[in-house]
Amino acid sequence: MKNIVVYFFLLLSQVFVAQNSFEKGNTLYKNGQYQEAIQSYESVIKEDKQQSAELYFNLGNCYYKLNKVAPSIYNYEKALVLKPNDPETLNNLKFAKKLTIDEIKEVPKVGFAKLLQNFTSVYHYNTWAMISVGIAFAFLLSFIGYYFSRLTLSKRIYFIVMFIFLFALLITVSAGISEKDQFDNDRPAIVFAEMTEVRSEPKKAGSSILNLHEGAKVYVIQSMGSWRKIELTDGTDGWIDTLAIKEVK
Repeated sequence: MKNIVVYFFLLLSQVFVAQNSFEKGNTLYKNGQYQEAIQSYESVIKEDKQQSAELYFNLGNCYYKLNKVAPSIYNYEKALVLKPNDPETLNNLKFAKKLTIDEIKEVPKVGFAKLLQNFTSVYHYNTWAMISVGIAFAFLLSFIGYYFSRLTLSKRIYFIVMFIFLFALLITVSAGISEKDQFDNDRPAIVFAEMTEVRSEPKKAGSSILNLHEGAKVYVIQSMGSWRKIELTDGTDGWIDTLAIKEVK
């Protein structure tokens, strides 16, 4: 019992220190002390495992004010992982990307795959899970109504409603699973090196395909030793030194 109490107070003190550092960082940011604010925010990340989108958003703003391209984009991307499609973060990320050198075109997906992705990405997979639970509860209520109803017309109505809720449940569960798979397989990374070469093979002797500069966004699709196979939004792929990038997730 004593150990539980000690653990509780330690946890409480960590939360208090983290919150205090976060508020200190906000004050420093408002006063234009961006480097000092970064130190406060970074201390929160080290001390507090429960990180927030707001924390990474503020950190991204600090780096942006200091014209540090890669860290600003990286932290905005981290914020979007925790709070997808946040308008303010997307807007600031757009401005940060204007500081990058590389102009990488995005090849849009077409057909059924694009429609499916557009549909499942409307909500986070946790949101889809909550929607599924709500629909499952409604299905259960409909089943109870069907089971206890004495009138034939009522039974038919409840049966139709049950079928609708069952169909909706299958859709939401499938959407949640699809979105979770997409989240797990999606490995975005930001180039932190001022300039780095993307090679045809995972070794220095591999021929150079193109050069990437600080702030470029890539997607990791394979790992091999100290190399990562990456893909760009235009479909180009190749191998890059692990030390040149920092994965968002």
